[in-house]
Amino acid sequence: VQLQASGGGLVQPGGSLRLSCAASGSIFSINDMGWYRQAPGKERELVALISNGGSTNYAASVKGRFTISRDNAKNTVYLQMHSLKPEDTGVYYCNVEIRGIEYWGKGTLVTVSS
Repeated sequence: VQLQASGGGLVQPGGSLRLSCAASGSIFSINDMGWYRQAPGKERELVALISNGGSTNYAASVKGRFTISRDNAKNTVYLQMHSLKPEDTGVYYCNVEIRGIEYWGKGTLVTVSS
């Protein structure tokens, strides 16, 4: 299983970005899909998670600003980010769970700076 993330970049505070992550390979059924991020000098943290049934879970720091969604037909997960803050800066990783095994993408860099 391979995960290809895209959509990162440089954005000013208050701006928006949309991340995408497409899974490919031997996929039968994806359970949870999620986004994590790692800021410089910090540990990786959960940003948002979405189950196969569409239930979502967000880190407190992004609630109301970020929206996670998925397209099961395309094996793709999205993260729409609004009102971005400098503290949202980091490498964003997508993660999927298939039959109890977790897979990680290589990460896409998001930089929020003026």
